[in-house]
Amino acid sequence: MKKLAVALAVIVSAAAATTALGSAKTVVGTGHTSLGTVLVNARGLTLYLYEGDSATHLGCTAGCLSSWIPVTGSASARAAAKAADLGSEKRGSGTQVTYDGHPLYTFVGDTKAAETSGEGLVLSGKKWYAVSPSGAAMTASSKGSTSTSSSTSSSSSGGSSW
Repeated sequence: MKKLAVALAVIVSAAAATTALGSAKTVVGTGHTSLGTVLVNARGLTLYLYEGDSATHLGCTAGCLSSWIPVTGSASARAAAKAADLGSEKRGSGTQVTYDGHPLYTFVGDTKAAETSGEGLVLSGKKWYAVSPSGAAMTASSKGSTSTSSSTSSSSSGGSSW
């Protein structure tokens, strides 16, 4: 019985590791939040970009990853999300989904659809933003209008630290 339990634990762990490495199918869609229409995952959780990421450097590493979960796998688009804007970037031994070149993350503080509790949080002087269907960062000032460019100021003033 003990050997069966150990074997089952190994199988479950292997399945979880495979998903974490990016073999799962990920859906990127859109949802309505207090910020306006943003990108969401299949559960309706808001997807975020981080100003600290660049084309050659992932700024969210180590401890950051306990609060900001990379969106992994091969992605498909639904609703107003554009399939042409989806891509991927190597992260460790797997792949992270990108949208308009921005690596995507969910925030552990968002537990229900349409929550945006990660919006404007600051890490190392760089902010986190919900992503609009155009691929730009959403900001509180863009509510009700178009979103702003994701190349906003990297000042640590304003927003909350986590």
